[in-house]
Amino acid sequence: AHVTFPSHSLSRSRSCKLAKVIKDSGEKRHIAALILARGGSKGIPLKNIKVLAGVPLIGWVLRAAVDSKQFDSVWVSTDHDDIEKVAKTWGAQVHRRSPEVSKDSSSSLDTIQEFARLNPEVDVICHIQATSPCLHPFHLKEALEMITKQGFTSVFSVVRRHHFRWQEVKKGGSVATQPLNLDPCNRPRRQDWDGELCENGSFYIYTRATIERGLQGGKWAYYEMLPEYSVDIDVDIDWPVAEQRVLRFGYFGLDKPEVVRLLLCNVSGCLTDGRVLISVSGEEMVSVNTRDTMGIRMLQREGVEVILISSSEDLLTKALADNLSQRTGCEVRQLGKDIQGEVTAMMDDKDLDWKEVAYMGNDAPDVDCLNLAGLSAVPRDAPVVAINAAKYSCHSAAGLGAVREFSEHILLLKKKAKSQMEQDRIHRNTF
Repeated sequence: AHVTFPSHSLSRSRSCKLAKVIKDSGEKRHIAALILARGGSKGIPLKNIKVLAGVPLIGWVLRAAVDSKQFDSVWVSTDHDDIEKVAKTWGAQVHRRSPEVSKDSSSSLDTIQEFARLNPEVDVICHIQATSPCLHPFHLKEALEMITKQGFTSVFSVVRRHHFRWQEVKKGGSVATQPLNLDPCNRPRRQDWDGELCENGSFYIYTRATIERGLQGGKWAYYEMLPEYSVDIDVDIDWPVAEQRVLRFGYFGLDKPEVVRLLLCNVSGCLTDGRVLISVSGEEMVSVNTRDTMGIRMLQREGVEVILISSSEDLLTKALADNLSQRTGCEVRQLGKDIQGEVTAMMDDKDLDWKEVAYMGNDAPDVDCLNLAGLSAVPRDAPVVAINAAKYSCHSAAGLGAVREFSEHILLLKKKAKSQMEQDRIHRNTF
């Protein structure tokens, strides 16, 4: 039997409780999320960890899975060291798949069955596609309830499409094409046609017994996702389109980004390209991009305080710091070696929590603050150790618009959160 369980915005406000389902024997079933991420992508090399809107592609679905609070374990199945590192950074355990299931000819079923065989404690597997960055926790929660509460053994995600389909005619064929799902003499208007349900590849959920037979079987059902959440990336041409979609419809985490009240930004390697120019007379100069100063002013107009920080190793002179302060309208503070300690003291003075702070750094000394801040970013040319710690990686390099880009990212999240709060109020008022 096929049933639909449409997703809607009210689901986002539902409480998320850890899924603990009772087996027939009275024991609790182990529910695992599994993301398949082979290193040998043919379309886009290492596609699964390529940065999309500041986050590794696989990071979007891992964040949704972890924050859903529905899983006893979250796994990434891979054969690649770099993918393993990213997976662990985003809170997943790693299944190192065998060479036998890492071939171009290997199917998803081969890998899932190997995972199930090596993890006998797992009773239900939610196979999430890494290429679906607009997946939200409420999608997973509602679909899993079809397994845990409604008794289905296989659930898969679909999207409604309004496409008229025609029979393919092979090259050199003499047979005329035929319509497959319409009457050409009586073409329906879109509003008069329900369309068709198509798998969108976002996720597939199966019980262990189902996996032993195949990926879909037993008592199955579909879960309908709205088109705005149905984003799938196969080739490079999809990337810029997906980036725009994920910025608008993606899931950005449990914390509300509108609470950000302070941005701390390193001068050297973020606002500037890290170089200090020294004239013949001994004067020191740095280059500041006007796009970056405009980004700072945009934040200030929205009530976000911006403080520029400089470490003792940067040797930023007082005259240079004063000029920067005047140019940007920001306080410039010089910090010692214990950056985290001094930032924490600064936050205490301002009665701020880490989730209210955005931090932009560029190297190893910034890693602790990048990890702790509610929002954090690094320029495109930052070292790997800093990139791995940041929640957003800029497309722009240091001194060439990276601060402006992060400023716009902060404002976009604030706008998105404000819109969601307004939508939630509308839904509450309908009851």
